[in-house]
Parts: sequence; C-alpha cells; structure tokens
Amino acid sequence: MNTLKGIVDSVTVKKSLSLVKIKVGPFNMTTIVIDTPESSPYLKHGNPVSVIFKETEVIIGRGNNHQISLQNKLNGTIISIESGDLLSKVSLETEVGKIVSVITTNAVEQLKLEIGVEVTAMVKTNEVMLSE
Repeated sequence: MNTLKGIVDSVTVKKSLSLVKIKVGPFNMTTIVIDTPESSPYLKHGNPVSVIFKETEVIIGRGNNHQISLQNKLNGTIISIESGDLLSKVSLETEVGKIVSVITTNAVEQLKLEIGVEVTAMVKTNEVMLSE
C-alpha cells in the first residue's frame, strides 16, 4: 500500500458521502468516502490524515499533458523498476515520498520507462482511502 501524509482542506457532504480534498505537500488530492464529519470527526478542515491507495491503482503517465478525468496526479522520478514476465513494480520518488505502482511489463516497455525518467503517478478519486 502507498501511504502519504496530508491535511484535510475541505469536505463536501451529500447524504452519507463526502468528497474530501486533501493537501499532500504541494499536491492536491481528492477522495470520496462513505463517511461524514459527524460519523468520522477527523474529516474536518485542517486535520491530519493518512492518504492510502494500492500499488495496482496507480497509473503511470509520461509527459506533461495528461488531459484526462483523473484528478490525483503526483509528479515523480523513477528510482527503481522490478520487471517480471507480465507485471512490473515501478517505484517513484515524489516531493511527498515514495510511490509504488504495479503495471504491466508491456506498459513499461511501451512508455520506455527507466530509472531517472520523470513521470506522473495518477490515482482515481474513488480508489483513495483515508485514515486518522
């Protein structure tokens, strides 16, 4: 699991769902949780949280012009690649810490990923979990 430290920036509540915006260093991240500030008191502006997401949910993009619906984007540099026959584990160093992605080895080859290459790690809003 990838775990980053962040600060709750805002919470928008609609019934039992909350859209939470989190400041993670210089990056803004969002998540949708099945909680509200009433059921989970840590979901309040200014509170520290852990931002958690699986390695298999991290999409890697190369280049700077990713005009897609993914809002959680973290720029980083590849520090290691462990390639298997089908899957590869790509580790990045970002301004907020290490991020690990598991993608296909075919994707690593197609994107010409190698140590030192700058990439963008992206995670869908509904794949991000929060913890106190």
